[in-house]
Amino acid sequence: MTVPSERPAGPKAEPDAVVLDAKGLRALAHPVRVQLVGLLRKYGPSTATRLAERLGVNSGTASYHLRQLGAAGFVEEDTERGNARERWWRSVHQSTELNDPELAEREPEAALAYLQSVAAAYTMRIQRAVNEVQTMPRAWRDTFDMSDWALRLTPEEAVALRQELRDVVARYRRDTPQEASGAPEGAERVAVITQLLPELDAPAVPEVPSHPGEATGTETS
Repeated sequence: MTVPSERPAGPKAEPDAVVLDAKGLRALAHPVRVQLVGLLRKYGPSTATRLAERLGVNSGTASYHLRQLGAAGFVEEDTERGNARERWWRSVHQSTELNDPELAEREPEAALAYLQSVAAAYTMRIQRAVNEVQTMPRAWRDTFDMSDWALRLTPEEAVALRQELRDVVARYRRDTPQEASGAPEGAERVAVITQLLPELDAPAVPEVPSHPGEATGTETS
């Protein structure tokens, strides 16, 4: 998250992304809605009943949240698939951007609820992959990676790093119906989740001992 003027601006939105405004942020400030949008983007058009089964909620709940997402412009009815008995829904965009530096300050509760919902969705995806890694073919099991690096950066350097990571990911084939149809044999869906997490509670430099030889911490061997 960034704050106005004195902090660097966020990265440019992707061409197929929706940039959240106050109305959109409030509409997505619910974990079920975040997951519904994610499922439609990942697997394509579906019905409230099928989506409800994936999420473990009742179809009435899924239908309600889909209508709210439709009113906010995140999903729309797929009239080519639907009929009088069953409504199909599809996503309008392929990604969501929260890059207004002042929006979180104007809508703090909605922003927090949205980010917590996204974090929960990421956690579930990672846990699912961990549970399935032992049954993956060896070639895909060898690609599995969970790593973290501790860096010490300025806000400007952190924004530059974020953009560099986005540029690297952009060089690879997107998981869209158009690009998937031309993917080479053996290509599967891969989720790349990046997290840049400021840890401002950590001291900037180690504490200096008040007396020579006085230890300020413990060492492990």
